[in-house]
Amino acid sequence: MVSSKRLRVGVLFGGRSGEHEVSLASAASVIRALDPEKYEAVPIGISKEGRWLVGRGAQELLADVLKSGDRVILPPDPTAATLVPLVPVAGRPSIMVDVIFPVLHGTFGEDGTVQGLMELAGLPYVGAGVLASAVGMDKDVQKRLFEQAGLPIVPFMTVRRSEWEHKRAATLKAIKKTFRFPFFVKPATLGSSVGMTRVKTANEISGAMDLAAEFALKIVIERGIAGREIEVAVLGNDELRASIPGEIVPHREYYDYTAKYLEGGTDLLIPAPLNKKQIKSFQDYAVRAFGAIDGCGMARCDFFLERRSGKIFVNELNTIPGFTSISMYPKLWEASGLPYTQLIDRLIDLGLELHREKSRTKYSIELPEGAGGALTT
Repeated sequence: MVSSKRLRVGVLFGGRSGEHEVSLASAASVIRALDPEKYEAVPIGISKEGRWLVGRGAQELLADVLKSGDRVILPPDPTAATLVPLVPVAGRPSIMVDVIFPVLHGTFGEDGTVQGLMELAGLPYVGAGVLASAVGMDKDVQKRLFEQAGLPIVPFMTVRRSEWEHKRAATLKAIKKTFRFPFFVKPATLGSSVGMTRVKTANEISGAMDLAAEFALKIVIERGIAGREIEVAVLGNDELRASIPGEIVPHREYYDYTAKYLEGGTDLLIPAPLNKKQIKSFQDYAVRAFGAIDGCGMARCDFFLERRSGKIFVNELNTIPGFTSISMYPKLWEASGLPYTQLIDRLIDLGLELHREKSRTKYSIELPEGAGGALTT
């Protein structure tokens, strides 16, 4: 439980990612939802160039934090566990935080890199650890783990950027042989549909591959599914809960970046019109997918429900789902009986619980008394 003393929650946002702007919108929603009687919000922005900046209060516009905030660094030193001013100023001490709430999407935020830094710094944080974050970001590795766990996935293939650049003709031939139109081409390590193309003709393949290659070292090509887009939220560390399923009904051809963030018109159906058997299957698959990547804290699991066959396909798992006012993750939990502010409370509690559990782990060997000298092998 959260103590009576206000916790200082560092809300980490922005970042060196194609999803930088999405992160700002999510972070603003999280800060507004933090109960001021329980928490003191500390906005920590990461610019597109990678500078870390701290605002002087939670009421600042997040864009202003990135423009005029104080530059800081987070030392990978568990004995410090503070944000240190990059340029020391008299009367401006280091900034202590009790827990970090990363609201970063995409590269250098959702991929295990920031999580690794927080582990080195010894700071509690919300959400998945290094392994699950890295796997959750890599659609290629993620899909292979899902397949190994016996989960139904959409047929796919992966092409390395170097392979595409040096063997274009052979790669095009393999893609045409493997997939029927339409199919999707996307960066393997990005989200929010950035760099993704729905390919409908042979003439579009090269352009789609070039676009995806701008954003990642690997490119994923996957079969197009004529179906419904279903999403389920997962919450917990050891004891997992799955929300009721929701459905995305995009007003565009498919649920791309524009439909997600720039235009209205997309319908979110919560709960999704499904029968009891389907609901149970989606929830079971979501929990199993979460376990397959060793997840903890939170994730949103995305599915396809093929219209013709009724088959369910696990598409992907997002370990830092969107937290904007129109995002599915908080909406799914609200419809499942857990309002936004209580969801934030629970996520912070889970982060603190996991940190306490990790602190029980031994990281050094205690030598017997008198066993001095160097160890030899």
